[in-house]
Amino acid sequence: MIDMSRPGWCHAPRTLRAMLKKINTFMALLAALFVSTIFGLESAQAEEKNRLFEIRTYYANEGKLDALKARFRDHTVALFKKHGMTNIGYWVPVDNKDNKLVYILAFPNKEARQKAFQGFVNDPAWKAAYKASTKDGKLVKKIDSEFLTGTDFSAIK
Repeated sequence: MIDMSRPGWCHAPRTLRAMLKKINTFMALLAALFVSTIFGLESAQAEEKNRLFEIRTYYANEGKLDALKARFRDHTVALFKKHGMTNIGYWVPVDNKDNKLVYILAFPNKEARQKAFQGFVNDPAWKAAYKASTKDGKLVKKIDSEFLTGTDFSAIK
């Protein structure tokens, strides 16, 4: 049985109400976060549908693969992002006899790709990074490029 004559008894409902108000506020914020995450994800997925992918293979000159990877790590990846390119991933073959660096970029469409690369090659930061990285000789002897689109059963489109 509750002893209503006990000091502090009258504060219990106020404390309980304050606690419930905090819990309700927290639950509302949690629900808003959950809903916005779902709608944001759907929006991002819609934007990513039917993208154009470009797979590029760079063949580094002998002894230049580490310098090429450093240029990508320190400059190129960020500049691609700056100019609206989506960096999907970068790889080197396990058995890399040809000094390859392979990467994939994504674009909304071919026109966006053209615009992004124009901005990239004309960017003073790229020109400076390129000049500095090639002061001891060209890093790349050959570049292969191929455009791809996702299939209906691909996890990435």
